[in-house]
Amino acid sequence: MNITITEKAAEALKQKMKTPSSYIKLHYDTEGCGCSVDGVPVLWLVDSKNQEDEVVETNKYPILVEKSKKLFFDDCLTLDWNPNGTFQLKSANEILNGWMTLVDKTGRD
Repeated sequence: MNITITEKAAEALKQKMKTPSSYIKLHYDTEGCGCSVDGVPVLWLVDSKNQEDEVVETNKYPILVEKSKKLFFDDCLTLDWNPNGTFQLKSANEILNGWMTLVDKTGRD
């Protein structure tokens, strides 16, 4: 899996990260979707990685992805920034989520 982060997205991530020890996680959220194969990619800011997480190196920041959820993503992805203040995850084939926010799951204010 390869994720390219655009310059604008990298700057937005940098501003939102609270500490250098925080991780960015690409999570496949199935809550409320009715089925475990129906879901929406979302970005989380987390304090640590767990056993299920794999570190995906990018051109800017490493991103955590759950190993069991990688099958829902194309091999090559781009994380971009929209002028409306949200992130966009896309591949050459589709836009996976055009309105992603970075959800803080660190428990810090």
